[in-house]
Amino acid sequence: MNTRIQSVNFEATEALQAYVNKKMSKLERFHDGILSADIFLKVIKPETAKNKHAEIKVSVKGEEFFASKISNTFEESVDTAAEAIEKQLKKHKEKFAKK
Repeated sequence: MNTRIQSVNFEATEALQAYVNKKMSKLERFHDGILSADIFLKVIKPETAKNKHAEIKVSVKGEEFFASKISNTFEESVDTAAEAIEKQLKKHKEKFAKK
């Protein structure tokens, strides 16, 4: 799977990038046809408690799945967005398994 991480208005640390890559690699357990994952990390202005925004777009053959979450930390935002993508992937795989 090809994973691209884009950080908007800040520089993502290596630790954050490693965390995101690890989370994305776990998605491959739920669907073996994942082609790519695009992750957009953004700090929302003005500075508030919940200002870390993560968007994940996962492409499989013929489909794209998207999740967007805002939390106190990027890790939390990535976790909840990845969980949403995981549910979408499971549902998609089940739908095609029945055919």
